[in-house]
Amino acid sequence: MAPAGAPELVATCWTSAGDVLPASPDERSPLPLADRVRAVAASGWVGLGLLHADLAPLGADGLARLAADLRAHGLRHVEVELLDGWWGDDDDAWRPRWELLLAAARALGAAYVKATPPPAEHPSATDPALLVPRLRALADEATGAGTRLALEPLPWTAVRSIPAGADLARAVDHPAFGLCVDAWHVFRAGTTLEELAASLAPGPPGLVVGVELDDADADVVGTLFEDTRDHRRYCGEGAFDLPGLVRVLRDAGYDGPWGVEALSAEHRATPLEQGLVRARDAALAVLTRS
Repeated sequence: MAPAGAPELVATCWTSAGDVLPASPDERSPLPLADRVRAVAASGWVGLGLLHADLAPLGADGLARLAADLRAHGLRHVEVELLDGWWGDDDDAWRPRWELLLAAARALGAAYVKATPPPAEHPSATDPALLVPRLRALADEATGAGTRLALEPLPWTAVRSIPAGADLARAVDHPAFGLCVDAWHVFRAGTTLEELAASLAPGPPGLVVGVELDDADADVVGTLFEDTRDHRRYCGEGAFDLPGLVRVLRDAGYDGPWGVEALSAEHRATPLEQGLVRARDAALAVLTRS
């Protein structure tokens, strides 16, 4: 268990997913959801993240049972993901997933639904204003489901950095829209802590919807995608200035729980309970010295 008074931690979706690869043909965790909920609660986390692939088979009854299980285990913070394709004109290509995520957010009381930006070749890479009307509309729908929409800037996409995402969020100007700040995507985008602080300082309040802490080697291993999927490190075991990042986020007004994204070949090969404890302890060590 986490020590009393320790910072609150959320096991983001891959942290408890077991041996499954992001962006694989089948992203469903091989581990039963009930086992994941039990293990996350038993190791002292306050909540967890869940992927669309794990939510899709549940239906309304399954979501209700999951919500009851979460309450029974004292897990009070839930995040759901991942919305993509939302920038396209073919609603049939992305809206079913969006409706699934909204239904899950409503049933589980999710704090936010996470979305990915368009690919780098999308016209919004040079004209971000193209995204504003759609994001406002999605944020309206998120409000109706009692949740928020969090965009996670990624270095290989049209919104490649947190400063770019912050500019976009200010243009969207909607209380249900903000950013998910992932340490890997901050540092691998080449964003300095000074640039990060400057981008977040103008606000608005609630600009940072969620945070994901992780670490990595000083140099990229393989492609950017291979590095993010296979070679991340547990917090404090890599080269990122995580204490500095935490200080910037606190100074910017972030006061929510801290997501921890353990995503690597090493973590996938680690038994669930052992991996959760290691990820928890590594993150707590960073947060308590920040």
